[in-house]
Amino acid sequence: MQTVGELLREWRHRRRISQLDLALAADVSARHVSLVETGKSQPSAAMIHRLAERLDVPLRDRNLLLLAAGFAPRYAERSLDREQLPAVSEAIGRLLRAHEPYPALVVDRGWNIVMTNRALDSFLAGVAPELLKPPVNLVRLGFDERGLAKNIVNLAEVRSVLRTRMARQLARAPSPELLALFDEFLAEPVDGGEPETSDIVVPMIFRFGDRELRLFSTTTSFGTPVDITLDEVSIESYYPMDERTAAYFAVKPAQATR
Repeated sequence: MQTVGELLREWRHRRRISQLDLALAADVSARHVSLVETGKSQPSAAMIHRLAERLDVPLRDRNLLLLAAGFAPRYAERSLDREQLPAVSEAIGRLLRAHEPYPALVVDRGWNIVMTNRALDSFLAGVAPELLKPPVNLVRLGFDERGLAKNIVNLAEVRSVLRTRMARQLARAPSPELLALFDEFLAEPVDGGEPETSDIVVPMIFRFGDRELRLFSTTTSFGTPVDITLDEVSIESYYPMDERTAAYFAVKPAQATR
């Protein structure tokens, strides 16, 4: 098992900052940072929290730092449901309902779908049943040929955008599961001709039969979370990019669901 000093050094290298820069940010001496990293000084729980905060260490990994130093974990990990996180669950449900008739969903750090509104249902009609068995993974759903990949016109561009986003996610909070997902679906580029361009945002273009839908997305996360679940989930919301797409959703009322 790695020591707390070794783990902190890994995070500092991952963030590409020097001991001096970390010391200045945390208002401690560079010598103290060096002593902690080499194991010559045992940091307090408060010091671990201060250094982790400056290093932007995810809450899940802050617990590992505390455990490595002999302290109890500080951050809980609760289920995103009405029993364990009732206020948050209700707030997210309201956001999903408010976004109707357009699709919106909640994903965890591994891109598994946690909640969704029913506007997504019409996209799933031709998806292989095995891809819809919980936990449903958004990346696999989107880029597996049994899923939505066959319906995404600009697949190469969408994959390129997500590849960049997931690479940043891996840099911030690496995990074997996320890396495996990246390697399976995003590591290699896909031939797709000329990329679709926009003067606003990168679109996702779907084609179902003779109908073409153009959507763009936004991502929402929780500010200053103190629960691991909230630190790792995000809300993905999709909007119509043209009048034809907006008209399609206007005649499809929906209700939020899990």
